Amino acid sequence: MEYIGGGVVVCLLLFLPLAIVIREEFNHWKIKRQSLTDAHNTQLKLEAEIPPIQELPQIEQEPEPQAAEPASTAPANSQKPVSCWSNIFRPPDRGEDYTILQALFSIDMLILFIAIACGVDGTLTAIDNLGQIGNSQGYPTHSTSTFVSLKYKFPRPLMFTIVMLFSSIGHLLIAFAIPNSLYFSSVILGFCFGAQWPLLFAIRSEILGLKYYSTLYNFGAVATGKPSCPVGAYLLKVRVAGHLYHKEALKQLEAKGLTRKAGEDLTCTGVQCYKMAFLIITMDKFVWMPSFLHFGASY
Repeated sequence: MEYIGGGVVVCLLLFLPLAIVIREEFNHWKIKRQSLTDAHNTQLKLEAEIPPIQELPQIEQEPEPQAAEPASTAPANSQKPVSCWSNIFRPPDRGEDYTILQALFSIDMLILFIAIACGVDGTLTAIDNLGQIGNSQGYPTHSTSTFVSLKYKFPRPLMFTIVMLFSSIGHLLIAFAIPNSLYFSSVILGFCFGAQWPLLFAIRSEILGLKYYSTLYNFGAVATGKPSCPVGAYLLKVRVAGHLYHKEALKQLEAKGLTRKAGEDLTCTGVQCYKMAFLIITMDKFVWMPSFLHFGASY
């Protein structure tokens, strides 16, 4: 019963964008209906104003002599088809429409791929491990279960850099386990995670164009914590946070003189469980922040 109110609010927020879609579709339908009505009224008005046309007697005209055709004509299409492999390493200017191969082999796509994998999935690692972080730092279970459960010509890459910098504050709060910091860090990381996605959609289209946007978007999604192939999520959640958590848990188990049984879950308590992992994630963000500043400088 204690989650009914929160569940109702979450459902309302989830279905709120649907109201915007319905409103826009209704406005579009009204505009289309109004344009059809105006066109019909205009046609009736023109028919009423134009007098009937009187037929004139036809006058026979002698056919004009046709010009002699040239003896030889050039082929309709003398240009050879350009191979899709010939211009892979000659991409257009930023903002123009890249081909799929030009985008996949471009330096910009490589920078975007690595920066997204290291930047976005650092935030996702914190969100997915909030429950264990709260337990390791001694927070009560009931307080952490909820957490688990260009108008102004401001460059979007620069905004993305600011969001990454702001999310680093949340990572540092988790790493040093300041009292009650988990509550503030969860709000900061949730805000940053939601702000990163709209910026990524716009940045990718502004750099690589819109012609093959859907294909390039799916390739970029490989870098993030998607079910298809979560490269960044695997590296940061499993190889960094998970490995260091298990290492510290085994160290605490050995200090108690116990041995781990096969299939037994490991439980780590204390600040050290996630401190090193989130320090690494924070440094990782600082390393890749200049890449988005590089994109922002080209605006």
